[in-house]
Amino acid sequence: MSNIRTAMPVLARHEGEWEGTYIHIDAQGVEIDRHKAELKCMFPADGPHAYHQINTYTWDDGRREEIHFPASFRDGRIWWDTDRIEGSAWEIDARTVVLTWTRKDMPSHYLYEMIQISEDNNNRGRTWHWFENDVLVRRTCIKEQRTV
Repeated sequence: MSNIRTAMPVLARHEGEWEGTYIHIDAQGVEIDRHKAELKCMFPADGPHAYHQINTYTWDDGRREEIHFPASFRDGRIWWDTDRIEGSAWEIDARTVVLTWTRKDMPSHYLYEMIQISEDNNNRGRTWHWFENDVLVRRTCIKEQRTV
């Protein structure tokens, strides 16, 4: 599993802890949700997964959700197949990781995500495009800062 850092050097730069805000907007640009997030991006030295991400979401009304995203590594990508999602991520240039995935609880949906990391590795910008039956229905904009 140690070759993941060599094969995916941009992803390796994301290792650590991040905090930010997720803003969900509908296809007309109307905000439909906003919440805080803390993410931990890890490359476990042992175990079955080459990559593991933990997302903790909190809303102003007190709701909280923690989701684990363990991933395998093969063919130059990381691959998820969890209870919640199935998909993969790969690098397209020196700052950008692209993901595509489906939500298992939303079978008519698929998502594309683009993540850019700053040169100093301390800031990220992320966008998601949500499609339902091949029609864009939602976007998510995320701004994050490294905390650890």
